[in-house]
Amino acid sequence: MLRKFGSIALSLLAAGALWAQPTASRAEYPDKPIHLIVPQAAGSATDTVARILAAELSPQLGGQNIIVEDRPGGALTIGIDIVAKSAPDGYTIGVGPIGALAITRHMVAKLPYNIEKDLQPIALIARGHLMLAVSPKSQFHSVKELIDYAKANPGKLTNASSSNSSPGHVGGELFKFMTGTQIQHVPYRGGAPAINDLIAGRVDFMFESLNSISPHIKSGSLRGLAVSGDTRSIAFPDIPTVAEAGVPGYSAPTWSGVIGPAGMPRPIVDKLNAAINRAIQTEAFKARFAAIGDEPAPGTPEDFAAISAKDSAKWKEVVERAGVKLD
Repeated sequence: MLRKFGSIALSLLAAGALWAQPTASRAEYPDKPIHLIVPQAAGSATDTVARILAAELSPQLGGQNIIVEDRPGGALTIGIDIVAKSAPDGYTIGVGPIGALAITRHMVAKLPYNIEKDLQPIALIARGHLMLAVSPKSQFHSVKELIDYAKANPGKLTNASSSNSSPGHVGGELFKFMTGTQIQHVPYRGGAPAINDLIAGRVDFMFESLNSISPHIKSGSLRGLAVSGDTRSIAFPDIPTVAEAGVPGYSAPTWSGVIGPAGMPRPIVDKLNAAINRAIQTEAFKARFAAIGDEPAPGTPEDFAAISAKDSAKWKEVVERAGVKLD
């Protein structure tokens, strides 16, 4: 009798253990901190976007901590590779800027990942502009004056950028092609040193993200001639687009979004997408980005994939025409 009772007890314990296991595994996502990988250095435009997003995203995910990790290097490939090779459980995601997903891929001989096969688009964060800026000491007060001088003096003007393969770099290459001008590209290791040299007049102009350059335009330490998008910036309504200022058809908007590794369960992708869309519509997020001049970009994972594919095709043509390669 005791032996029979013992067998029944063991059976009940085993059944209880089996019942408890799936319950534990079904803990609601997220039940631990999420790591948000940034493929650029601390203080960069992408890092700023990530930190603004993390602050607003955490409350949308039950207060779970969002840990921002800067993993710069390799022309943005190191950070993106970390995301691509992470477990597809939603606890390692990353910020995918236009440079990483639509530009660098056409300059690096062999990426350590396949963007379409190894990454999962989750949600766009924001759309923005590059600013075409000059020193306030400069003789140029309009895009037309800049173009006229460049045509009359081939090769004399210098166009700074935050790095080879940056949006400012390819935005400048598109500008040169569409205006038929010869201008020397001067790449820097980051936007800050390039901006400092532009303020000092050591270079003539640059295209730089509003995220980095808008404080200098507002303070008057730099002069904004035009923004690169299809419409004017909400933060600088009096500054025309490059197309309005004399280069019809010019368009070089920027964007950034959140990506994860391929293979993420769709319910997790959808939960993150919904949370990000709520986060970027909060008053705090919109106020921070309005001051910069960028705008929230709500949408589906499919919307993000579509804009990435479209801009990748566009910048591939620009890069190939300019003959730009990275070792």
